Amino acid sequence: MTDDKKPYDVLVVGAGYAGLTAAYELIKAGRTVLLLEARDRVGGRVHTQRFDDGSYVDLGGAWVGPTQDRLYALARAFGVDTFPTYDTGKSTQYFRGRVKRYKGLIPPLPLFSLLSLDAAIRRINKLSKTVDLAEPWNTPNARQLDTLTLADWMNGQMSYETARQFFTIAVGAIWAADPADFSLLHALFYTRSGRDLDTLMNVKNGAQADRFVGGAQTIADRMAATFADRIVFNAPVRTITQTDAQVEVTTDTTTYTASRVVVAIPPALQADIRFEPALPPQRQQLMTQLPMGAVWKCYAIYDRPFWRDQGLNGLAATPDGPITVTFDNSPRDGSQGILMGFVLGSKARDFSRLSDNERRASALQSFATFFGPEAARPRRYLDHSFLNEAWSKGCYAAVPQPGFWTSAGPALRQPVGRIHWAGTETSDVWNGYIEGAVRSGERVAREVTG
Repeated sequence: MTDDKKPYDVLVVGAGYAGLTAAYELIKAGRTVLLLEARDRVGGRVHTQRFDDGSYVDLGGAWVGPTQDRLYALARAFGVDTFPTYDTGKSTQYFRGRVKRYKGLIPPLPLFSLLSLDAAIRRINKLSKTVDLAEPWNTPNARQLDTLTLADWMNGQMSYETARQFFTIAVGAIWAADPADFSLLHALFYTRSGRDLDTLMNVKNGAQADRFVGGAQTIADRMAATFADRIVFNAPVRTITQTDAQVEVTTDTTTYTASRVVVAIPPALQADIRFEPALPPQRQQLMTQLPMGAVWKCYAIYDRPFWRDQGLNGLAATPDGPITVTFDNSPRDGSQGILMGFVLGSKARDFSRLSDNERRASALQSFATFFGPEAARPRRYLDHSFLNEAWSKGCYAAVPQPGFWTSAGPALRQPVGRIHWAGTETSDVWNGYIEGAVRSGERVAREVTG
């Protein structure tokens, strides 16, 4: 073990978008900063895998959409272009053994199920407007809303099983979790954090509106390049010790000293760090009540986007899984065809138990069901889950257990002495998204310098 005798103004733990943004802003403000990252790359839960032929896929976060202003601004600042997610043509539904094609946002469901689904979406949007975004625990009827799960609410509001099935598809795609996993209060907070449920679900004018040329990690790579000498890779933090005068951060090889530390990793990972002295009870409770979401992204790469020849947009949905939602993730010029399918929530955990070959066969069967036999013969197949990564433990973001917001929520952003907290989970706007991570980095930089 060695000591880095140089005292820093700020040590930042985690080089995802939150930690990178915090470090970038603090350096601009004239602070001496060192960024410690457990992985051998930046980006965190945003990871672009690039291939020799120039193609790429986003294994983690991928999209940007309206009102995600800070992420668009970073893209412009670092010369990264965006392009619209392909959604021209008909969408696909697979239900009760039948494939149906349809236009617009409304799936071809039985009339009363469709009315029930539409009413549920409108109720969620209306209820979400009552949430106190800055302090969700102060929302009217917060305790009751935090005790009920979203599944409880669905069962009380939606009398048609078909409506519940398709609402559950949307829930999985938005939260990477099942409706029984989190409270109605969190559902309402998250919905308002991203404007409304329609925005979270949609491509056009929605959270999936645009993608990044070169992949979503490109901004992170270019930002990190501006202060590469201040980043230490393969440096997981094991201990954070604070006194009245300073804070010490210890990795496997080195102890660093600073005036303050910004912890910009998910709460589930914070629980693996030893804090001396121990954190306050509410903060300790918080780290055990925020497990990560569960998702696999399955990619099939073809010579061309053949489904477009059939007038299809690559969007598909089914309650039957394992893949329940698909998108056209082809490059901007359509020079290759790339289908991406989500396996979500409990289905993702089941998917994790399969062998590589079993996952491939299962995913390609789903693609073939949606888009025909040609979809079963890709040039390349790959899949990825952050569930199996020690430095993420899941994706997209933490999914608070029922009761979290009203018992431990106030500790989420509250500094503990010289320790400050960042990460998309701490953002009150676009919580759970790359935009939320960026905003949290900007917020914590102001907090430290203020």
